[in-house]
Amino acid sequence: MNTENTNWIRVTLYAALAMVLSGCQALLPTSSSRTPFGWSSYADAARALEQIVPYKTRRAELHVLGFDSTDNPAVTILNFADIAQRFPATAALSSDEMDRGLRDCLKAGRRCTGYAIAVKQVGRKRIGNFWLDTFNFRRESEITGWSFNALIVLVDDVVVYALSGGQPAIREYETVRNPLGPLQSLGDAIRPPSPF
Repeated sequence: MNTENTNWIRVTLYAALAMVLSGCQALLPTSSSRTPFGWSSYADAARALEQIVPYKTRRAELHVLGFDSTDNPAVTILNFADIAQRFPATAALSSDEMDRGLRDCLKAGRRCTGYAIAVKQVGRKRIGNFWLDTFNFRRESEITGWSFNALIVLVDDVVVYALSGGQPAIREYETVRNPLGPLQSLGDAIRPPSPF
């Protein structure tokens, strides 16, 4: 073979190898975790909560806004004891220092109920070098999404208190390094179980 053919073959092999290696990242796994709910973003959930007006909004209106425990698995029904546990500092406050809605809830006792809402939509995508990831030397993940939580307190059928929070934008990077690669977890596999 002449040197021109050898160089051409070498360049072709390098180009093919580069294409194969660059496409390997698409083979890395991805995962997602979300709570089924009626809102597609943090802003949608916050807008729904902003429509609640304490001492005016009724339980039936909450259901129309998507805060219905029978249709929305992100909604948890709270009883009076659950609500009291969420606000332990209210015991140290005078009634004048407390929010009016919480004060009315504590006075109402068992007639006070509530909804706790916890919604999240989080995706996890593996990024980085395919071969280092495959052989467990280095795994890099990008975590993106959002989370929303809210508390709605009712006395009888009237909302007296509403509060929200959460993370409008989640963006995290996680790196796990194993210097021994696939042998890293071998020690756990061959170690005898502890008698304790």
